[in-house]
Amino acid sequence: MTLSTYLTFDGNCRDAFDFYREVFGGDFAVLSTFADGPDDMGVPEGEMDRVMHVSLPIGSSVLMGSDTSTTHGPPISAGNNFSISVTAESVAHCDKLFGKLSANGEIGMPMQHTFWGDYFGQCTDKFGINWMISFTP
Repeated sequence: MTLSTYLTFDGNCRDAFDFYREVFGGDFAVLSTFADGPDDMGVPEGEMDRVMHVSLPIGSSVLMGSDTSTTHGPPISAGNNFSISVTAESVAHCDKLFGKLSANGEIGMPMQHTFWGDYFGQCTDKFGINWMISFTP
C-alpha cells in the first residue's frame, strides 16, 4: 500500500506541475487532459485542455494532480484542493478501506471500475479529509 498527495487546481494545474518539475526534476509519468477522456464525460468544450490527471515521481513518492471541471468536482477553495491517494493491494482491500474511511463522511464517487482501468473511488471522511482509493489490476 502506498500513500501519495493529490492536488486539485482550477485551470492552472499544468503551470503548477511545470513549476514542480522544475523544482524537483524528473519527467511526468502521466499527463492527460479531459480531451483524452471518453466522449460521454460531459466536459464543456472550453475545458477540454484542462489537466485530467498528471503524475510526477519524486523520489519514492508521486505527486499527482488535476484541474476541476464545471461538471467534475466541487469548486476549489483552500482546504478542499488536496486529497490523500491510497493505492490498495486489491479490489477487496479498496472496498474495506473505502467503507471505513467513508463511514459518517461523504462519498464523492463510489468505488467502481473506471475507463482508465483502475478500480477507484473518492470520499471525504468524518473529519473533512479527502481520500482517493485505487487499485490497478
